[in-house]
Amino acid sequence: MADIASLLRASLEPSTRKQAEQQLDQLTPQDGFLSHLLRLVLDVTQDRSVRLAGGIYLKNVAKLRWEEDVTPLPEREKTSIRLDLVPAMITLSDPADKGIRAQIAESVALIAELDFPTKWGNLIEQLVMYLSPSDYSANLGVLETAHSIFRQWRSQVRSNELFTEINLVFSRFMDPFLQLFRQTSALLMSSTPSLNINLVAQTEILLVEIFYDFTCQDLPPAIEDAHDEFFAPGTGLFHRFLTWDPPELKGDPDDTSPPLPARLKTVVFEIAELYIKLYPDQLSRSPAVESFVQSVWELVGSNKLPNVANDQLVSQALRFVSSAIRCGYYKSLFSSKDVIYSLVQGVVVPNVGLRDHEMEQFEDDPLEFIRLDLSLPTGSGGAGSAEVSTRRQAAADVLQALVGSGYQTEATEIVGSWISTGLQEYSSNPAQNWKSKDSAVYLLTAIATETSTVKHGVTSINAQVDVVKFFSDHVFQDLQAVQDSSHPILQVDAIRFLLTFRNQLTKEQLLSVLPLLINHLKSDNYVAYTYAAITIDRILFIKKGSQLMFSQADVHDFAADLLSAILTKIEGAGSPEKVAENDHLMKCAMRIIVTARQTITPVYQQVLQRLVGILGVISKNPSNPNFDQYIFESLSALMRFVVHGTPSTLPTFEQALFGPFTFIIQQDIDQYIPYVFQILAQMLDIHTAGVPTEYRSLLPFLLMPAPWQQKGSIPGLVKLLTAFLARDANHMVANNQIPPVLAIIQQRLVPSKVNDAWGFELLQAVVQYVPAAHLKQYFRPLLMTLLTRMQTSKTDKYVYHFSQFLLFTMAINVEGLGPNYVISTVEEIQPQLWSQILSNFIVPQVPKIPHKDRKVAAVGLIRMLTESQLMLAEPAARSWPPAFSALVKLFNEPQYLSKSSTDDTATTGLTEIDYEEQTAGYQAAYSRLAAAETAPVDPVAYVKDPKAFLGQALSRTRVGTLVAACDPTAQSFVQGLAAQGYVIQ
Repeated sequence: MADIASLLRASLEPSTRKQAEQQLDQLTPQDGFLSHLLRLVLDVTQDRSVRLAGGIYLKNVAKLRWEEDVTPLPEREKTSIRLDLVPAMITLSDPADKGIRAQIAESVALIAELDFPTKWGNLIEQLVMYLSPSDYSANLGVLETAHSIFRQWRSQVRSNELFTEINLVFSRFMDPFLQLFRQTSALLMSSTPSLNINLVAQTEILLVEIFYDFTCQDLPPAIEDAHDEFFAPGTGLFHRFLTWDPPELKGDPDDTSPPLPARLKTVVFEIAELYIKLYPDQLSRSPAVESFVQSVWELVGSNKLPNVANDQLVSQALRFVSSAIRCGYYKSLFSSKDVIYSLVQGVVVPNVGLRDHEMEQFEDDPLEFIRLDLSLPTGSGGAGSAEVSTRRQAAADVLQALVGSGYQTEATEIVGSWISTGLQEYSSNPAQNWKSKDSAVYLLTAIATETSTVKHGVTSINAQVDVVKFFSDHVFQDLQAVQDSSHPILQVDAIRFLLTFRNQLTKEQLLSVLPLLINHLKSDNYVAYTYAAITIDRILFIKKGSQLMFSQADVHDFAADLLSAILTKIEGAGSPEKVAENDHLMKCAMRIIVTARQTITPVYQQVLQRLVGILGVISKNPSNPNFDQYIFESLSALMRFVVHGTPSTLPTFEQALFGPFTFIIQQDIDQYIPYVFQILAQMLDIHTAGVPTEYRSLLPFLLMPAPWQQKGSIPGLVKLLTAFLARDANHMVANNQIPPVLAIIQQRLVPSKVNDAWGFELLQAVVQYVPAAHLKQYFRPLLMTLLTRMQTSKTDKYVYHFSQFLLFTMAINVEGLGPNYVISTVEEIQPQLWSQILSNFIVPQVPKIPHKDRKVAAVGLIRMLTESQLMLAEPAARSWPPAFSALVKLFNEPQYLSKSSTDDTATTGLTEIDYEEQTAGYQAAYSRLAAAETAPVDPVAYVKDPKAFLGQALSRTRVGTLVAACDPTAQSFVQGLAAQGYVIQ
């Protein structure tokens, strides 16, 4: 334990990081480790970087290992940590410890999410105990911790369990919370400000955040009773906060971080927006909304807050106005043309123009400009409940709210005049007045949009705006302009216009502009070529119904050149970090490969070598999980389509990829290993006869415990071992490689609630491909492992997989296997155990079986009921009627029992290759490669018609007396079979 500090220090150095993390990982489950780690974090004599690293490590243990079931944390340690975390937060109240305190607060939230209230019943009492009427440093620590727990409610789905937790918190925290809220507000509003006004203001911001937490699901009675205290126009605390602006908290005009009063006002507007959406009746009791709207005018009208530091406040204030317009309760407030005019003139137009700092961002930080301009997710929310948006997006949203709420005629007319003015100013002096056209194009985009999504662009438009005519008259000229002939911002505007309204253009129109986008890919301007890549990707992903609009025939002529241009941009970036930073380019390359398919075959070797070269560069320092996903997806898709059309190309892929993949495994580049296993499985799956030596030499490594330590690798490893078993089971038997496979299942996968489903998938491959005679010696211990887990930590998911595995084993057509093989082994463990398993687990699970597995379940049940003598004898025979009735219910949905439709192996999984709404990250449990997915194989393909199979099976077996004991539905079904000519005795 004395080494923990030195190991944390070593984990900060790139050269020693890997080894230090592995040693820390081994120490973590030891008794006393977590307590020692927390003491080290609190030890002010330690180096601050070590303390912070310790805080981060503790947070990651809470996030990734708190409920680990293979090498669990000692319960005594977990209890100790739960007792010590809140006092630790108070100990870290010093402002200098803010970064460390944030890690501990996050640890509290993560553990509370799992353990509160069942295992951490006194958490709220601990927090309340440390609240103080005078010590605001302590209050800040308590409220940060409380908010980190309560803010989880914002994104949760309503449930009884959630409301039980919320009500428990209210019963213990609400009164002290309101008391502190009133006291802190009085301190802030007093004529003689407190000496520590900065600390008190930070506390007030957290109190208002917690107010949002408390009202995000339902309105608590205590807050409902105090409604006027917070919302009364003029006198309510929230209205007073909107005019509160003490000179001592003004902040530096050049500072880009929001001053405390602006942060407080931002959260107040978030609460006002929440109330408009959830509790409009409550708000309409007084003119509160009118008063808030007036505050927006006074705060942000005529560009009164131009500084970057106020961007969040201005954006949130405008979002509040949009919500007020959309809710429909305040039509009288917004319906007059004069109000709409003043709204557009005073609030919208001043916030639509590009500002100097955005121009600097365009030049100096183009990726951040793109992220903000396209509202791409960051993976973390802003100061409040909504994703951060720019001022111009919030202003545009006000226009879209007007258009979508019945005011489109007035809004379109008023905005139309501003657009015309802007275009005229530009025409008079294009070089000088390019900003006027930029604003005009942005206003047109906003007023033309009724509804839109990040993923699909504009989905419905304002019928009073001719988008295509505006594009032809004013935008197309910038799209086709050569570089430097018009301002780069206007060229980017033209590409963005195309991106936004792609669904409004026909396929022919889109095909005609694609060559222009390809020209922009060759631009020197970072934003222009990146927008071109994003737009090409989104255009190629357009769907009509469930079908993609563009096929390989559409891109045949230019796919190779387009792909080459994209890869040239990626390769030219320089350092590993610069190459990997622009995942938009890599995503576009992936989309071209997926769309072009076999079209790329003539140039596949060059593409493959270039992708491998890029992988070699970025593997020196993995830094962008999105880029990684797309490059491996590109490699996987390229191989999938080229080899599908030209099988002789497989060795070229193997020769190109084995070297880099071996390097990745040897260097233990854990971010890439899950992808490597999936692509190796994909390559091995393509081999129909035998397994090449290069793969066999990999097998001993795959059967060692080390590769199975990383959770993200497990799905790929299971797919790879399944591919080995399907092709090489006899060789594995001869080399005694089945016992280590079973050890992985029994020791690593089945005991884990996270990985048990993968354990069953691998187990199904074992019973399907390992000869039954050889498997016999292992089958009983295997079943005992499964039953032990059932006894110790049963979950609904586990019961399903266990039942489905038994049905699968009885269903598949493998020599020596079958119902008697399974049932006799169970009876060896304990007489009459099979009847209990059947009654308690299998029969209740049958109706819950997903449609894709129903044919297997039906065949398993049929064979169990008709082929096993053990099932026809007492005591198991007593379970026969309910099992048969469950089977009959499956046949009541015959569409799910028909022979699996032949899936197009060329398209399996590929419609899912879209990550626009996914927050990727290296902590993700599993990064699935959609292109590596294979079409599902029917394991009971030998049964063409399950109903005929049942009729024939019943005809061969004497079950008449058992059928007579079934329910009327089952008997009626059997009569139907008899009518079809099946003789049932």
